[in-house]
Amino acid sequence: MDPYGGPAGRRVLAALDGYVSSQWWANQGYAVVIADGRGTPGRDPAWDHSIHLDKGDAALADQIVALHAAAEAFPDLDLRRVGIRGWSYGGYLSALAVLRRPDVFHVAVAGAPVTDVYLYDTHYQERFLGHPAEHADVYDRGSLIADAPNLSRPLMLIHGLADDNVLPAHTLRLSAALVAAGRPHTVLPLPAASHMPTDTNVVANLFALQAEFLARALCPPGG
Repeated sequence: MDPYGGPAGRRVLAALDGYVSSQWWANQGYAVVIADGRGTPGRDPAWDHSIHLDKGDAALADQIVALHAAAEAFPDLDLRRVGIRGWSYGGYLSALAVLRRPDVFHVAVAGAPVTDVYLYDTHYQERFLGHPAEHADVYDRGSLIADAPNLSRPLMLIHGLADDNVLPAHTLRLSAALVAAGRPHTVLPLPAASHMPTDTNVVANLFALQAEFLARALCPPGG
């Protein structure tokens, strides 16, 4: 699964340049599924408003629906070996997937994820989740920190240390909670990178490291 899944962007587009990285993963032998769930733009107001007070669970549920629909259409897909990777909102969704639905997702790579929605830009969050003083339960449910003890699948967290959009504190907080809970995980810091790495060598090596991590989890020797 290769989602973005957030209200700010679509992935399912008639644009070849939108699938360069996904094609790279397909070239490594993976079946790549990209789905735009509830709340992603370009459909209608009801679709947009359906994630009001719930940006996480609805988006995750729609990724699972898409996964099962793909498996029905292509029965050779192996639902015992499902990985999910994404960046920014897609990173949040990927971490959410292995924390809350390890029965479906077996490994995740989460790049620049929002892990504590209280920490993200108010002008963005309050459009969808309301004011935190009025909807603290919504903010708590949308955050990942409390889910740390539930991690039972391999998780790689990647974050640019110069990220001024999703601050590195998001990954550090989740990692700290995972360590406190005794849950093993991988953290890959990118010292000179902002929200989206642009150095070509860093990007190329980053893909190679992710591929090694995913293969180790999904295709173990003798597995």
